[in-house]
Amino acid sequence: MALNGLLDIQISVPNPQELFEFWLQHGMNATADGVLGTPDRPVQMNLAEAPYRHLSSMHLSCENESDIAAIAKRLTDAGVTSTFDSTTLRCVDPIFGHAIVIDVGSPHPLTPTQSRAFNGPGQQNRIDTRADAVLHTESPIVRRIGHVVLGTPHLVEATDFYLNVLGYRVSDQIMKGFATFMRVESDHHNLMIQPGPTSYLNHYAVEVDDIDAVGLAGTSALKDERVSSIIGVGRHNLGANVFWYLRDPSGNMFEFFSDMDQIIDEKGWDRDHCRLDWEGEDGPAGFSVWGPKDPPEEFFAPSDIPAIVAGRQASGLK
Repeated sequence: MALNGLLDIQISVPNPQELFEFWLQHGMNATADGVLGTPDRPVQMNLAEAPYRHLSSMHLSCENESDIAAIAKRLTDAGVTSTFDSTTLRCVDPIFGHAIVIDVGSPHPLTPTQSRAFNGPGQQNRIDTRADAVLHTESPIVRRIGHVVLGTPHLVEATDFYLNVLGYRVSDQIMKGFATFMRVESDHHNLMIQPGPTSYLNHYAVEVDDIDAVGLAGTSALKDERVSSIIGVGRHNLGANVFWYLRDPSGNMFEFFSDMDQIIDEKGWDRDHCRLDWEGEDGPAGFSVWGPKDPPEEFFAPSDIPAIVAGRQASGLK
């Protein structure tokens, strides 16, 4: 099981041009018609037209050709149809209905994070000038799409598919599978599966450089009257990243994030940190270590769920 990267995603919405133009104004680049990227990664988010908003494709990478063959076998054993050659595999997620493409390769490396000079007690790193965040006049550059969170009433089936068939790795679970954080890269999570009233895209997450960039990017986005704040700013317990959740012009929740836990020592993490039974509001299972503690109802059950249910039914999805 050697998935090693989340390369890009496709999101389908009723008005993709509206969302495309929004992200051009808020930190992404246009690299083709309907394709958004970043300075390091020219393809990060594809936008397509559909009657209702949903994740329509997830593009992953794996280490070598033997991984393609192994994943194809596990798909066949699970009763999921796929097509593949030595370097590319394609299938359809049996729960959510989006396309999955896996290529041999890896994500393009990111350039180092912008370094800001911070003053602290007894430390004078920024002298005779204002803080960079004060002087900043443009929306921070988006570095990449870091993860997606999917909600579903079919938790067991969906979690099993991503972990045991595709080969994601568990980082943490809440209440023995009530919600699962999983990864293919060193990030604490590139995917989370949690309960939902139907199978839908809960949010997509875009990484920026640091906590100032989270604040600046969110503030800039809110200048658009079509955008609203859902919850933030704060720091999560599980994953430990700084977050701010907003709603984009197409109705998708998205997250500006930075400073996520990085897992390099896989065995060490599994031995010393990974837990499958986080519960309650105390300790790392809580929503945040600082910042808002209780997400609003729309965080887990957005108001357009009836439209998503109708759209899925019309497409023949459960």
